[in-house]
Amino acid sequence: MSKTIHPIAGAIALMTILSFWLSTVWSETFAGEQAVTTVKSLIPYGFFILVLALMAAGGSGFQLSKKMRGPLVNAKEKRMPFIAANGILILIPSALYLSFKAQAGTFDMAFYGVQVIELVAGAVNITLLGLNMRDGLRLSRRRTARA
Repeated sequence: MSKTIHPIAGAIALMTILSFWLSTVWSETFAGEQAVTTVKSLIPYGFFILVLALMAAGGSGFQLSKKMRGPLVNAKEKRMPFIAANGILILIPSALYLSFKAQAGTFDMAFYGVQVIELVAGAVNITLLGLNMRDGLRLSRRRTARA
């Protein structure tokens, strides 16, 4: 069961974060304040999907890693605390702050400063989750080759 849940949940988590990031960049670059406000207001609702996907991916990954060892598993395990800390300490508080500021129509230097921090932290998490996906695909190919 974990072999099925883990890649699906991981992909959903990665795609959710990527959609947050891309919609932010798109709205800030090509759209007006109303689009920015809409995007920033909707992102916190996406946390429900994201948190469930990350919990499923983390739990199933923990179960799968009990049976496996090696450098790819170790690399994935080492990345996870950074991904979680980045999300809990930077991304979620930033998204909530930016949602509040956007809904108030306050697009000041503080808004854009936090926006830059959020985009950088989001890019880091996208990269780390992408590396975990790459390593997971390599692990599954090796399992298939052995079987």
